[in-house]
Amino acid sequence: MSQKEEKAYSQEEIEERLKQELPHWYYENGWIRRKFRTHGWKASLMVVNTVGHLAEAAWHHPDLTVSYAFVIVKLATHTAKGVTDKDFALAKKIEEVVQWNANAETGGILEGTPDDPRFRYLKYD
Repeated sequence: MSQKEEKAYSQEEIEERLKQELPHWYYENGWIRRKFRTHGWKASLMVVNTVGHLAEAAWHHPDLTVSYAFVIVKLATHTAKGVTDKDFALAKKIEEVVQWNANAETGGILEGTPDDPRFRYLKYD
């Protein structure tokens, strides 16, 4: 498998791209990060599994912090020693899939998770 040389962005470039493209993500200590808030352990595990599937399919692997009611995703490209286009591309896909709200997107054809304490899932932005 060949490795393309990747350009690592400067902190200023990263912060500008995040502001424009991924407003819920932030830059800290060499990583772009996102905290997904959930309504509990089951939802946190679902977020982790979703991120895991997307990362494996992309062959680009984030660091995760998993807790009862949140998951923190951290992305950087180790071979480039910084944040690259790979990180932005995977972050966008993670954002799109994890934040997908069936009811909001389909106008009710797909109901989405009920607003009931027994079934609450993600705290959508």
